[in-house]
Amino acid sequence: MTVQSDNWIKKMALTRSMIKPFISKQVRKGKISFGLSSFGYDARVSNEFKVFTNVNSGIVDPKTFKKDSFVTKKGKECIIPPNSFALARTVEYFKIPDDVLVICLGKSTYARCGIIVNVTPLEPGWEGHVTLEFSNTTPLPAKIYAYEGVAQFIFIRGREKPSVTYSKRKGKYMKQRGVTLPKI
Repeated sequence: MTVQSDNWIKKMALTRSMIKPFISKQVRKGKISFGLSSFGYDARVSNEFKVFTNVNSGIVDPKTFKKDSFVTKKGKECIIPPNSFALARTVEYFKIPDDVLVICLGKSTYARCGIIVNVTPLEPGWEGHVTLEFSNTTPLPAKIYAYEGVAQFIFIRGREKPSVTYSKRKGKYMKQRGVTLPKI
C-alpha cells in the first residue's frame, strides 16, 4: 500500500473526475486552507448544516434515527452548541478508484479549537458527497465556516483491487448527495 502524492491526485482528478470541483493548489488567504496538498486533498464544507438538538428529548438510535433530532441551517457559517455536534457535507463530490482507500483527518485549525471532524473511510468504488460530523467538545459555542477547508483526505492505493468494491456491494451510501443521515 502506498500513500499517493499530489501528482497522482491531480492526474486522477483531471482525467477520471475523482474530485469535483478540484482545486489544484492550496488556497489560504484569509481562509482555512483547502485544495491540493503534498500527500492529500483538503476538502471544503458546504453551506448546509444539520445541528443536533435535544428539543424533543429523543434518544440517538442509529437503527431508528429521527430526523427531528436536527435543525437544518444554511449560511456562511454554523454555530454548534457546547458539547453538541452537527452534520454537513463536502463541497466536493468524490469518485474513489477501485484500488484506493481514503482516510480523512480533521484540520489542525479546528482541532486546536476543540472541534473534531469525523469521517469514516471512503471505500474502494464509493462515490458521493462526503457527510462530515463536527463535534464541539468545548463548553462554548463553536463556529464552522462554509466553503472553507475542514478535513484532509489521504489516498492509499492497494497492491490489488478488492474482490468486492463498495459499488459492487451496492452500499447504502453510494452516490449520496447532500447531508445524509444514518441508514439501515
